[in-house]
Amino acid sequence: MGGPKLMYSFFFLFIIFATIIPCLMAHIGDFDEVWRRRAEEAREYARQIYEPNPENVTLAFNQKVRDSMKEVTVSNNSTRRGLGTKKYKGPCMVTNPIDRCWRCDPNWADNRKRLADCAMGFGSKATGGKDGEIYIVTDNSDDYAEPKPGTLRYAVIQKEPLWIIFERSMTIRLHQELIMQSDKTIDARGANVHIAKGAGITLQYIKNVIIHGLHIHDIVEGSGGMVRDAVDHIGIRTVSDGDGISIFGASNIWIDHVSMRKCYDGIIDAVEGS
Repeated sequence: MGGPKLMYSFFFLFIIFATIIPCLMAHIGDFDEVWRRRAEEAREYARQIYEPNPENVTLAFNQKVRDSMKEVTVSNNSTRRGLGTKKYKGPCMVTNPIDRCWRCDPNWADNRKRLADCAMGFGSKATGGKDGEIYIVTDNSDDYAEPKPGTLRYAVIQKEPLWIIFERSMTIRLHQELIMQSDKTIDARGANVHIAKGAGITLQYIKNVIIHGLHIHDIVEGSGGMVRDAVDHIGIRTVSDGDGISIFGASNIWIDHVSMRKCYDGIIDAVEGS
């Protein structure tokens, strides 16, 4: 009598576990000791920086935006004459409070790390690779198992802080998800850099990352396989979702001025306490 019902119950539970387990493992095919340690450290760090009153962060951000807009309004009123018929040739004028922090400096490229002082809102504590060296990406190729020096993947798997910039405009097709280490800045200012027609970027169990100025589009699922996630670790990854940027159990992440479209699963996916 209970046979069909019992079989149905087991089948239903199997479907639930088949759905939940990949989410908990987050596309890690082998949740080894390295990943266990990373997960524990990430959860502890998230507890330490937990903001019990997130509305205060929002209010502070909104106030800074209002203050910035007031300054722009005053500036506009003093320079409005003739703007209807002539191209504006006055001093640098931007309305975005983050841009106002750096864009009007004609020598911004000589002081790129100033960007780390411009973060606002929930990403305001992110300094990225401010305490590290400048790393220049010169090669748009992608080897996900043994990344070549000069490539973006080689830069993001390093253990030390790095401020990553690009030698020239380029399009990078990631053959598997780009798994980053902590304390990194990807700064595409001054170049036209596209992450396109391949896998997306993964921030998993890490902290303190800034991503600025990338164009991310036409992102597809990664097939999975042996993917290097650090200079001293490579592991099995299952099929990736096809998110433009996947944030999983990560803290102090600032994504700014990033253009995103046509991602298979989602634009940005922030889960697991991120």
